[in-house]
Amino acid sequence: MIVRGRVWIFGDDINTDLILPGHAVMRPVAEQPRYAFEATRPGWSQQVRPGDILLGGRNFGTGSGRPAARILTQLGITAVVAESITGLFYRNCVNYGLPPVPAPGILAAFAEGDEAAIDLPGGRIVNLTTGAEIAGEPIPEMLFEIVTAGGVFPLLEREGLIRPEGAA
Repeated sequence: MIVRGRVWIFGDDINTDLILPGHAVMRPVAEQPRYAFEATRPGWSQQVRPGDILLGGRNFGTGSGRPAARILTQLGITAVVAESITGLFYRNCVNYGLPPVPAPGILAAFAEGDEAAIDLPGGRIVNLTTGAEIAGEPIPEMLFEIVTAGGVFPLLEREGLIRPEGAA
């Protein structure tokens, strides 16, 4: 499975409060994505297109377990690649079907707006604009199954372990 898209670059120590601000958590789920990164990148959520890829620095996703990965998927982000990703945010991404790829050296290989291709099972990332290549960490097979199912709830529904949302 290869995903391709335009990249957006964020720096080090991006926490879940920056991704999904506290006031947005209290709003209806459908409204929450519009507040993504509003403190650091006002208007960013209106510029994102489905298929875009988010690149980050060290310690990406630090902070609480709030569903920041969910709003990124709602915006159409197809993968999060970062120098390092915190464990809680990594699993949050998996649970919402958003591929997380730790890739030391990723920020040196891209400029914002470049096009990327990511081989998710292999972890290989190619800058389609410049030809640069980076070796990221492949998603473990068991977690990759959750990601490709669209997240933990779709997987459990598919397996017949829970009822689909809205089913009686």
